[in-house]
Amino acid sequence: MQKFNAGSYDIAVIGAGHSGCEAALAAARLGLKTLCFTVNIDAVANMPCNPAIGGTAKGHLVREIDALGGQMAISADNACIQYRMLNRGKGPAVHSLRAQADRDGYKRYMKKVLETQENLYLKQNEIISIITEDGKVTGVEAKTGAIYSVKAVIIATGTFLKAKIIIGDLAYEGGPDGMFATNSLTDSIKSLGINLMRFKTGTPARINSKSVDYSKMQEQVGDEDIIPFSFTTKEKPNNQASCFLTYTNEQTHNVIRENLHRSPLYSGKIEGTGPRYCPSIEDKIVRFSEKPRHQIFIEPMGLDTEEVYVQGMSSSLPEDVQIMMMKTVAGLENVEVMRPAYAIEYDCVDPLELLPTLETKKISGLYGAGQFCGTSGYEEAGALGLVAGINAALKIQEKEPLIVNRTDGYIGTLIDDLVTRGTEEPYRMMTSRSEYRLILRQDNADERLVKLGHKAGLNSDERLAETIEKYEKVSEEIERLFKATVTNSEEINNALSSINSTPLKSGARLSELIKRPEVSYNFTSQFDKNRPELDFAIKEQVEIRIKYQGYIDRQTKDAENFKKFEDKALPSTIDYLNIGSLRIEARQKLDKIRPLNFGQASRISGVNPADITALMIYVATEGKKNA
Repeated sequence: MQKFNAGSYDIAVIGAGHSGCEAALAAARLGLKTLCFTVNIDAVANMPCNPAIGGTAKGHLVREIDALGGQMAISADNACIQYRMLNRGKGPAVHSLRAQADRDGYKRYMKKVLETQENLYLKQNEIISIITEDGKVTGVEAKTGAIYSVKAVIIATGTFLKAKIIIGDLAYEGGPDGMFATNSLTDSIKSLGINLMRFKTGTPARINSKSVDYSKMQEQVGDEDIIPFSFTTKEKPNNQASCFLTYTNEQTHNVIRENLHRSPLYSGKIEGTGPRYCPSIEDKIVRFSEKPRHQIFIEPMGLDTEEVYVQGMSSSLPEDVQIMMMKTVAGLENVEVMRPAYAIEYDCVDPLELLPTLETKKISGLYGAGQFCGTSGYEEAGALGLVAGINAALKIQEKEPLIVNRTDGYIGTLIDDLVTRGTEEPYRMMTSRSEYRLILRQDNADERLVKLGHKAGLNSDERLAETIEKYEKVSEEIERLFKATVTNSEEINNALSSINSTPLKSGARLSELIKRPEVSYNFTSQFDKNRPELDFAIKEQVEIRIKYQGYIDRQTKDAENFKKFEDKALPSTIDYLNIGSLRIEARQKLDKIRPLNFGQASRISGVNPADITALMIYVATEGKKNA
């Protein structure tokens, strides 16, 4: 095959899934001449798993992507057909937005965004090799023989690297949704000395809506008062579809148990490690054998298709078994399968190979993003793609990198967990992973991250000013409520009694009333004569901050203490293997991960507090010697 010079660019992004889209858009918007490669242009921003954006903790990531200047939230608001805020019955720290997406509508919208973005060149081609010189990226080679000169490469290959589709005894090379796998790039990455892992994920069957008896299921409607994903969305989206809930039963479980010997999960055919928190239906039946039933959600794939998704029935069982087990479920007795469920194995990088910027430690200018970094989920992918794209651009521009800390957002937790602790299974974001979830809520992502996105160059001066103004109004209203008082009048006490709240015996500040669990900010408007007209988002912030003031103050103080420790940088030249005061395991772990600061060092598995103390003494002593 004849090779040829296809031109010079700044950055090449390999992959145009949710990670690749964010990476390519970020780099191009920062002024870098950016290539984005995909094996199929019609599959840009494809949703090969489920047709939804957000979910528990994942909704936080989408809003953080938006606050940093990314695209996912805006695209979701243009293509989603049903919105629900999850965990409304719990505290605001775990409220998470989830929306059903019109799968084709989302792809079309995102593809148009990429096609019209200045500095961005979208190309259908398979990249087979990364070209380096003296440990630095210099180019990429495509399957067609095209050689592109670049200064940085972002690998966002999703589940395509040496991908294998598995359905029962059937196993063949292939990517999601009938696309082909990318095989040659794995060997190129390994030749650079970078360690790869083998992971596995799966997707449920897609069935024809005409074959579903919805009368036997519970309808799940969207929220009446919709909160969009993007802070910039001015017109609220509409709910245009419903989901439906049904359940497995003992008959379903018997079909699965009787066919476990045909499952590649238990026959040894599947080698990759799957996600613990998103198990297949056969795995659920084995691991939770005491449960009499499991939830199954029927979710629309879009407005212009009869195809629906069977959420909760991910499986790698043979197709005939899949049909048998689905037919035991209420409403699916006459099910018509359009696409069978399948498992997919793929190669990904050991995230301990990466720096917090997502650049590889061994090759300058080579970055990882998305599922290539060992994650699962569109939202995690988008977050990593955005950070990788920003940092690749900033490095070429010789600017300070963007480091999102654990105290800044869930994106910081995601990256820190991956590059500091590694992962032995596809990593999924959960609210419990963050120590600071009360101050890292989905509702205040703009306050936390718009400034960071502005500093990086993605957010405009106008957006920063609007955000500052918003939170100034929040502070002003809170200050007013701490001063404003009401008397123990009959009108007020009758109102309080109507919601089972204790009547007043004397006057009280409005802030004291709002602190009561049963009293909302809106409720007090009936006897708050000087209340200003405020947007919903401002009123929401006021109520949360008053109700949870003590907890928020405490966690804010913890975060400030964390930052002090995090700001203590570690010299990049430290020879950990020769620090005699450290235990052998600590020396080896520190040498492998090369932490940037004491905070990161303290979170490495196998490094204990005594090691950190010894490391502090060593650094202080060496510092005095070199003074």
